[in-house]
Amino acid sequence: MGHRRLQILDLSDKSQQPMVDPDLGLSLVFNGCIYNFRELRAELEGEGYRFFSDGDTEVILKAWHAWGEDCVSRFHGMFAFVIHERDTGRLVMARDRFGIKPLYLAGIEGGLRFASTLPAIVKTGGIDTSIDPAALHNYMTFHAVVPPPRTILNGVRKLPPATIRIYDRDGAFVDRRYWDPPYARRPGDAAMTREEWQEHLLDALRIAVKRRMIADVPVGVLLSGGVDSSLIVGLLAEAGQHDLMTFSVGFEEANGEKGDEFVYSDLIASHFGTDHQKIFVPSAGLMDALPGTIAAMSEPMVSYDNVGFYLLSKEVSKHIKVVQSGQGADEVFGGYHWYPPLMNSNDVVADYGKAFRDRSHATLATQLSDEWIVGHDVSADLLNEHLLRDGADTPVDQALRLDSTIMLVDDPVKRVDNMTMAWGLEARVPFLDHELVELAARIPPEEKLRDGGKGILKDVARKVVPSEVIDRKKGYFPVPQLKYIAGPYLDMIRDVLNSGKARDRGLFRQDYLQRLFANPSDHITPLRGSELWQAGLLEMWLQEQGV
Repeated sequence: MGHRRLQILDLSDKSQQPMVDPDLGLSLVFNGCIYNFRELRAELEGEGYRFFSDGDTEVILKAWHAWGEDCVSRFHGMFAFVIHERDTGRLVMARDRFGIKPLYLAGIEGGLRFASTLPAIVKTGGIDTSIDPAALHNYMTFHAVVPPPRTILNGVRKLPPATIRIYDRDGAFVDRRYWDPPYARRPGDAAMTREEWQEHLLDALRIAVKRRMIADVPVGVLLSGGVDSSLIVGLLAEAGQHDLMTFSVGFEEANGEKGDEFVYSDLIASHFGTDHQKIFVPSAGLMDALPGTIAAMSEPMVSYDNVGFYLLSKEVSKHIKVVQSGQGADEVFGGYHWYPPLMNSNDVVADYGKAFRDRSHATLATQLSDEWIVGHDVSADLLNEHLLRDGADTPVDQALRLDSTIMLVDDPVKRVDNMTMAWGLEARVPFLDHELVELAARIPPEEKLRDGGKGILKDVARKVVPSEVIDRKKGYFPVPQLKYIAGPYLDMIRDVLNSGKARDRGLFRQDYLQRLFANPSDHITPLRGSELWQAGLLEMWLQEQGV
């Protein structure tokens, strides 16, 4: 086992990793943060355990020894950890409920490799780096999301979120999913008034934000100016947080589309008196940052935010080591446009696919080379499996569950973790507090979809932040140059997709690529992504990994 440590809790060497407890016969490597570690430590000390460090790492070791598999259900936080038991030879690995912290795996002859990033495993050599055609289908269908356990490479897999896996000495293993909240109403929920839901939600949000302030270093906020990050700032101010540092990033406009939302982030920073930093990235800076951004991706990710978060994290890391970020609110509280049409859906798989998918299976067959097209629509199979399983009351509940437990994990959550950790910055996401999400899952869908989406969250936000950031058109992290590809960006992608390596790989039909090169801005996916960027990013990432 090996580990590179970012010191957030217990800044001394006592919490160095790998951590070995010779008395218990346990060794541990751990990535993440257990927010309730002090409460758990007190409980363990009451059971007779003695501690040699002051952080959360040792609490995991003792908790495993005391409570076994049940320990993960007691953890509030984000984590991926691996424990080796000296006396049994067993290997235990677990990942937090939302997969905020990654864990990649590769079976090799006579052994197992694991790491926090996929490139780390590839660099060890001897790994099957051929493309997984089913994963490629997912990548092209779900705007780069490849749900676990697959990755784009056949030889590397990832542990699913909310999963604990135990390996015996001989390599045989058993998985257990330890968290799967019902998206359903409880008895008595029907009698809850809108005001009561708001009261419960505000209390849960306060707790979620407060939990994520635990650190032995200052904690800041990535402030986009949207309702989600603004609400985090407001709740921290309400809790008495002083000298809060906030950070925003913006880009040059392109094709008439503005590249920043500084007007809103400035408003929030001024209203709450934060120490605010704005980072403006000219087009040349964006181009210079792309290689580093792609190298930081554990898997290929097409969202334009990646370079924004990469550059923002670079700047933020000069000031602090920990930030809170607003990811997850749209998936948890119904902020996307594909939820309202599902209110009266009679075929949730077809209706969700119509709104969410980048392209149909039939269309994909005209874009990928024949050798890379799988025989049937494996992405539809995945939607069927996850949307139609028991435990969700309505089509909207089914979609929210899918997005918050599957799609979210391998898009916004992975994006923020990869880009912040590239600069030694830890990002915490209060909207993915599991108790907050369990409450949100019970709230009736119509309460979430009101007011253009996230209705009940906006109700709560009005009690905390200025209405100007709430009553506005929904914004995204805009990077127009990567949506309307032209000039040097077009030259770069054309060169990559016409390279000898890309031609040898032969993922895409040449006639499809020529159509994209001719008019990139004519080929925008239903979720406003560039088809050319999707194809080019995949090839750039594969070449970056030496695949």
